[in-house]
Amino acid sequence: MTTNPAERLVDLLDLEQIEVNIFRGRSPQESLQRVFGGQVAGQALVAAGRTTEGDRPVHSLHAYFLRPGRPGVPIVYQVERVRDGRSFTTRRVTAVQQGRTIFNLTASFHRPEEGSFEHQLPPARKVPDPESLPTVTQEITEHLGALPEQLERMARRQPFDIRYVDRLRWTPEEVENAEPRSAVWMRAVGSLGDDPLVHTCALTYASDMTLLDAVRIPVEPLWGPRGFDMASLDHAMWFHRPFRADEWFLYDQESPIAVGGRGLARGRIYDLEGRLLVSVVQEGLFRKLGA
Repeated sequence: MTTNPAERLVDLLDLEQIEVNIFRGRSPQESLQRVFGGQVAGQALVAAGRTTEGDRPVHSLHAYFLRPGRPGVPIVYQVERVRDGRSFTTRRVTAVQQGRTIFNLTASFHRPEEGSFEHQLPPARKVPDPESLPTVTQEITEHLGALPEQLERMARRQPFDIRYVDRLRWTPEEVENAEPRSAVWMRAVGSLGDDPLVHTCALTYASDMTLLDAVRIPVEPLWGPRGFDMASLDHAMWFHRPFRADEWFLYDQESPIAVGGRGLARGRIYDLEGRLLVSVVQEGLFRKLGA
């Protein structure tokens, strides 16, 4: 039985092929109301990648979360081979659970080539080294004295080590007038092997974990009782450089606007040297609980 959370993530991303262009993914039985969106996005990208030539890594994806998935129920991924060109390959994936479409994704793969020029904006600010920061578990334990049972179970299953660059805020007074920004260091808690597609899909999984934090930060403490029901609506990613998801990466996040019950968040993912690896944009739905 697999016990290491990183190994469980790799196993979760290892889809069963049940027919040409059709794959089945497991959905763990958990005490959540809905399947984690990053899991569905990561599995859908695995399905798309399994139908492409291995020398073309994904360079972008655009996805919509249509319905909440049910934990414990398998998800079927149907891949449409939209285009196989000389340089680019396009795939469309539909995720179906119990006969209903819950998610769709379009991904584009690009044959690597030399560019005639190159530039990037540097990280917006200098941040502490990840090894100098406490883990989320350590911060919560320091504040509460011990982890609540539900959080302890989550921590044992968590496939990523997450370290917030700024100390967590715990009171409404601390979040008042806070800028809608957040940054975390992340890496898988163990080796993910050497398949580049697994690392890409694992980071896709991770990209949905903290991005909407930036929307919540000016409103409520991140690890206190929630005042809002949140749901990811869509998700877009652009992959700029190769990376390993089991090595430290900085996820710098900001929310330029929240209005009409929706909040937009943008993320930039850097390696330890400050090289921009991935750009992410997501919109989330926020509804006050009880409304």
